[in-house]
Formats: sequence, C-alpha cells, structure tokens
Amino acid sequence: MTIQVGDKIPSVTLHHMTTDGPAAISTDEVFSGKKVVLFALPGAFTPTCSAKHVPGYVANAEAIRAKGVDTIACLSVNDAFVMGAWGRDQGVGDKVQMLADGSAQFTKAVGLELDLTERGLGLRSARYAMVVDDGVVQSLHVEEAGGLDVSAAEKVLDAL
Repeated sequence: MTIQVGDKIPSVTLHHMTTDGPAAISTDEVFSGKKVVLFALPGAFTPTCSAKHVPGYVANAEAIRAKGVDTIACLSVNDAFVMGAWGRDQGVGDKVQMLADGSAQFTKAVGLELDLTERGLGLRSARYAMVVDDGVVQSLHVEEAGGLDVSAAEKVLDAL
C-alpha cells in the first residue's frame, strides 16, 4: 500500500556519502523535528533525473528553504558511492542531501517501488516528491510512469 498524506515516515536505514565515506543515516535523523522536501527518482545519471529533476531542486533550493523547509533530500535506489558521485556531478553542494536506498528498503516501505526489470534496471523508485513535517507526510506528488510534472521543484515550491 502506498504511503498517504497524514502517514508517518517508516523508520529505516538509508546511506549517504560523507567526507569519511559511506555512512548510515536513519529516516528518524532525516525527518524528525524538521520540515523536509524529499524527492525520489528511478536512478542516478539517468536522462530525465540528471537533466531536469535534480537541477530543478538545485536551482530552486533557496526559494524552497525560504518557505520554511529545513532539508531538501533526493532519494534513489542506488548505493551511497553512486549517489555521492552523482551529487558532485550535479553540483548539489549543501543544497540537496543525496540519500541512497540501495536495497529499496524505504522505497518498498512507502509502497512506491517501480519494477523496471524488463528494461534491465531492476527494482527502482517511482518518481515522486513529498513534503514531510516532523516525520508526517503533509503532501505527496507521485508521477505517472515516465513523466516529470507534479514532483518537479517548481510544482512543489508552488504547493508549499
């Protein structure tokens, strides 16, 4: 079942790249006591994700934060090494926290997995964005397969 507005974010372990290498980070650390915009996408270095989705959040980070958002986070079913390299490639700096859901633990827990096995990509995350306040989903913007509209930074900014 897909997570809904009003639901609490599941407590799972994700990973992120630090100056000392990959490190575990719990969803409790990411979401507790903060207002977070989380956007998720099918894969690092993929065309739409790299050309539009991440760049939109980087370009709009200041405006999003001005709406009271503490953290902007990008999640994908990739490992921390890939997410770290992709973040550097995209120039995210401290604007977007790159979160690795390598085993799709979070993605499955929120019911937003996308099976792209037939296309050689395996289990991935659907493309979506959510606004989470102190661990509770305030809004959820799930894309139709293949699209980038409702989860784009500009749309989420308008919804804040």
